[in-house]
Amino acid sequence: MSLYAQHTSTALAERLRDAYAVTAEFMADIVRQSCRRFPSAGQSVKSSRVERLILSGAWTDAALALIDLELPQWQVRRLVYDEGEWHCALSRQRELPDWLDQSVETNHADLALAILSAFVEAQRISAPESRPSVPSVRRDAGALYEPLLTDNFG
Repeated sequence: MSLYAQHTSTALAERLRDAYAVTAEFMADIVRQSCRRFPSAGQSVKSSRVERLILSGAWTDAALALIDLELPQWQVRRLVYDEGEWHCALSRQRELPDWLDQSVETNHADLALAILSAFVEAQRISAPESRPSVPSVRRDAGALYEPLLTDNFG
């Protein structure tokens, strides 16, 4: 993942954590900053469904539709309301026991924001890292480094 994309997802996660409610402008920012497949020619039915849900203000359904569009390999594992907060867990393999599965868990007072927070975190985890094809080697030699001649002259 590029440094810019990592910074963007971190800033977006902070905005989601600090938000009180979803608005159309905020949803547009989330789509603009975190969605790679929206709008997609091959996914036009799903993209238009997300647009309709956003226009109608159905934030929870729009968040779930974004997960379906952008992260088809992820599924909602758990949605729980406990002590004034919604807890959302997304998983790649929800049939596995909790202790074996690598899931993303978030919480927020608003259901749609809890789901969107999990969506952004799953996007961050799923993004491919940009690594060079050849491993890098440290160029700085330590202070105790001295070249040594090891030829056998005898």
